[in-house]
Amino acid sequence: MDPSSINWLAVLVAGISAFVVGGIWYSPGLFGKAWMKDSNLNEEEIKRSNKGKIFGFTAIFSLLMAANLAMYLADGPATCPDGCFQKTNLAWGTMAGFLTGIWTFCAIAIHSLFELKSWRLIFINGGYSIVALTLMGAIIGLWR
Repeated sequence: MDPSSINWLAVLVAGISAFVVGGIWYSPGLFGKAWMKDSNLNEEEIKRSNKGKIFGFTAIFSLLMAANLAMYLADGPATCPDGCFQKTNLAWGTMAGFLTGIWTFCAIAIHSLFELKSWRLIFINGGYSIVALTLMGAIIGLWR
């Protein structure tokens, strides 16, 4: 890994993209109602929750995920002299993000199965992870 090849602005944008995806994914128009039902939550509980804690830690964890993915994708400086090998581009970044999403999907599924959660909830939460990480990888791969 070559830390000098990491575009930290891309990492920031990739981390923020998880908020955008999450806002859409967990909206009432997409999976929000099913997620609340299968999580045994209601709108009143959501309203009473500590939004600063939830969104603050979500921002930190999203940035950590994006930085970690960028470190795996760091393969050489953006301006590489002849003979230098660069593999990270949009296609590889997207694929690496997708594969990372599969890892996290599996972890979510394992924990959820032991917590006796529904398959629908596993696919909602795991699907979010796959989509969010795929987009992160695409951003990092494209924006070298």
